[in-house]
Amino acid sequence: MQKKKRRTLNPEMISIILTLAWPTMLEQLMQTAVQYIDTAMVGALGTQATAAVGATATVNWLINSTISALSIGFLAFISRSLGAGNRKSARRAAAQAVLAVLTAGIFFTVLTVSLSGVIPVWMQVQKSIRSLASKYFLILYLPMLPRTATILFGTVLRAAGDTKTPMKIGVTVNAINVILNFLLIYPMRTATVLSHRILLPGAGLGVVGAAIASAIAFTVGGVCITIVLWRHPLISPRGQQFRPDAEILRPCLKVAFPNMLQRFGTSLGYVAFASMINSLGEASTAAHTIANTVESAFYIPGYGMQTAAATLSGNAYGARDSRRMKELAAMFIPIEILLMILSGSCLFLFAPNLMKLFSTSEEIIRLGSTVLRMVAVSEPFYGFSIIVEGLMQGVGKTKAPFVYNIVGMWLVRIVGTFLCTQLFGLGLISAWGCMILHNLLIFVLFLICFVREKWNPLAA
Repeated sequence: MQKKKRRTLNPEMISIILTLAWPTMLEQLMQTAVQYIDTAMVGALGTQATAAVGATATVNWLINSTISALSIGFLAFISRSLGAGNRKSARRAAAQAVLAVLTAGIFFTVLTVSLSGVIPVWMQVQKSIRSLASKYFLILYLPMLPRTATILFGTVLRAAGDTKTPMKIGVTVNAINVILNFLLIYPMRTATVLSHRILLPGAGLGVVGAAIASAIAFTVGGVCITIVLWRHPLISPRGQQFRPDAEILRPCLKVAFPNMLQRFGTSLGYVAFASMINSLGEASTAAHTIANTVESAFYIPGYGMQTAAATLSGNAYGARDSRRMKELAAMFIPIEILLMILSGSCLFLFAPNLMKLFSTSEEIIRLGSTVLRMVAVSEPFYGFSIIVEGLMQGVGKTKAPFVYNIVGMWLVRIVGTFLCTQLFGLGLISAWGCMILHNLLIFVLFLICFVREKWNPLAA
């Protein structure tokens, strides 16, 4: 028994976990930092500007999450292939990922551009800001092909254990975005530095400038990560066939399709959720947008660890190492819960201070602080769900998470929010209460799955 305990606390494996997780955490931290900066910079233009940018944010989640779901199929296939020592198969899968980028990128470009004028209407955006929200959305999605490459190729690299390269490219993209924001959002102005007045350049484009900055940054990121993948020594697609390969695509899509339905269904739920919140008025929309931005930073430990969990469980499954699968779960879960307790505590304590970074409105600060403190309490439970889902993604078990998330989103969050906001006339706090109930239900379902070892295909 004592020997088994020592194996469970294997320092070498903990080191591997953290080595894989920290670049992803840093990458997401940088992305969140830029979201903070974007929100603060746009927020300086007023509540309408913040609402115009945030009103279609959930559509962004819908599209990005659908592409991310497709990438999960390649992650599971490549990590298992490399775990089994089959590098040739992994490179063939990388070539199929190139086809997936071209297909999905072109499809979503046509879709988003053609719908940019009507999406703010569907989202029940206030009429006074619909035109601005539509322009922002259109510009943001013109470079959909490089955005798709960034998501999908980044996952391919992580599946091969390379989490540092996507991180470095993410840092570069975010730096470009921030610099261009300063140049494009505000008009020319003067600043005083050490008693010297300095003329700062600026295009004065406001919300449109923020969209242009993001579009350029996304394009640079997509080009860079494509070049890196092409030159990668382990999984470069060079020399491979670029026509559809059923032997690769079939297992990839078998894993990806349930995850894609899950993410599409839950993200569509986010759209419906945001639409109901938008109907509550500009103050609720702005508070919701800012609170979502603030909250995203505190999920970074969870999703960074999830990426490592998916990669390592896929490797262990490919090597048919049942003992290692159990060791991974025994180490990931306590680390994750501890991290989420720490991040949730910080969110609870500093919620008002964080809201003040983005708004001077007392109503928005009060609303945002309340909902952030509510959700902070549920973070450790959500962290457990994230890790178990990551372990399941790595081994290709995506059907159960699909069912859990769809049931939680639509039967709890959406129905509950509809009843609270549309029928009973309650506000933003009730909507976030429904969101927390959704997270707790997901926790219970994943806990049952974990205890019964339904997540582990190698369980005796």
